[in-house]
Order: sequence, then C-alpha cells, then structure tokens
Amino acid sequence: MEELTTIETLVMKVIWQNDEPMSIQDILQRVNSAYGKDWKTQTVSTFLSKMVKKGYLSMQRRGRYFFYEPLVTEEAYSRREIAKCVEFWGNGKIDHLLTAFSEVHELTEEERANIRELLDELE
Repeated sequence: MEELTTIETLVMKVIWQNDEPMSIQDILQRVNSAYGKDWKTQTVSTFLSKMVKKGYLSMQRRGRYFFYEPLVTEEAYSRREIAKCVEFWGNGKIDHLLTAFSEVHELTEEERANIRELLDELE
C-alpha cells in the first residue's frame, strides 16, 4: 500500500476520530479547527481523492454529497508506522525505541507494568 503524506495523515486522523462517514465539509471544518489550517474545499478534496486511490478511504455518494470513511483502521496504520520507525531508526531493535521514548516521556508505573506484561506474553 502506498504511503500517506504528512498532510494526508492529518486528514486521516480527523476521519479516524469520527464513527460515521464524513462529508468533505465536516472534514474541512475539523481539519482546519484541529490543526490551525485555512484550507479550502478543493484542497481537501484533492487529498481525499488521493487517499481513495491509495486504498485508505472509501467514497460514497449520497444525493449531492460525497461521504468518506476509512478502509484502514488507525490501529493498523499506526502499528505499521511504528514498525517502520523501529526498523529504520532502531535498526530493528525495539530497545532503541523504548530508550528514546523514555528520554522524552517519563514512563508511569502503569506504563512500565504494561510493557513488562507485554514482554512476559512474548515468552
């Protein structure tokens, strides 16, 4: 599957946060509000068309309007992106990622316990 650009990822994030198919007007308003953009309808329409072609979104016509919904879940996409990050920046070693993350985000006891539990499940 072709990768999303950073801008396309912002648009997908807005769509993933909604449980219902979204019109371009809803997407435009939410993207502009959430990310401080001043995009026009045609700009968002271009991004949406590209994401439909890439297989990330479906598009259905309802009367005069088109509605978009994700074909790829946020969880599936984020897992793939994290795996690529670990492979590229950590040379495939998760400990590099965890070390870097813990340097910028102090892990809570609950997060540490969750990590330990995940490691135990892998054994």
